[in-house]
Amino acid sequence: MSMKGMIRGLSDFYTNYFCTHQEMFERLSQSQTPEVLFITCSDSRIDPNLLTQTQPGELFIIRNVGNIIPTYGTINSGEGAAIEYAVHTLGVKDIIICGHSHCGAMKGLLQLGNLADEMPLVYEWLKHHAEPTRLLVQENYKEYSGEELLKVTIEENILTQIQNLETYPVIRSKLHSGQLYLHAWVYEIETGKVFAYNASNSQFVPIENPFPILNPLATMHPR
Repeated sequence: MSMKGMIRGLSDFYTNYFCTHQEMFERLSQSQTPEVLFITCSDSRIDPNLLTQTQPGELFIIRNVGNIIPTYGTINSGEGAAIEYAVHTLGVKDIIICGHSHCGAMKGLLQLGNLADEMPLVYEWLKHHAEPTRLLVQENYKEYSGEELLKVTIEENILTQIQNLETYPVIRSKLHSGQLYLHAWVYEIETGKVFAYNASNSQFVPIENPFPILNPLATMHPR
């Protein structure tokens, strides 16, 4: 969409949405009470609110290249600050890390050396924070290639980021007391389906309505 289109969109938003939901926005201007922290990729094809059919104020969202969470203690981590705020101050009950099919970041991770000259900042980001995923895939999925390799890289990266989340003291404490649950999702763009990781069988399974809301990662183990 062009800038002109976006300006028209602002007008349509005010006229057709804001003016009919003024009470909700007045309430939101006073505070926010989201119950879910949704962590996903910066990819323009992903819209968390559209995907989950949620309203403003219902999701606290972190987005970056590759839906990556730096481990606790990483200097100047905006992700870490957002996680701490969401869990400690907002009191979110669930954290979702949602990757997606055809992820450009994971494609780049599979050919990391080629990025060093072309996109040095992307290279540094992936090298520092997604190297565990790259090594895991390289050493355990030697027989995979093409789309199959990309798919398993996307899935393993999500599980790696879940493990990174667990390095945060505030998260470990809430998990231990049963006040917080972690969820690993993959959104398949071409089918519109979302798959959730089930630790009991070490697989991503389709989320269908009704879907049992359990703690699917309570006994998470490597596949």
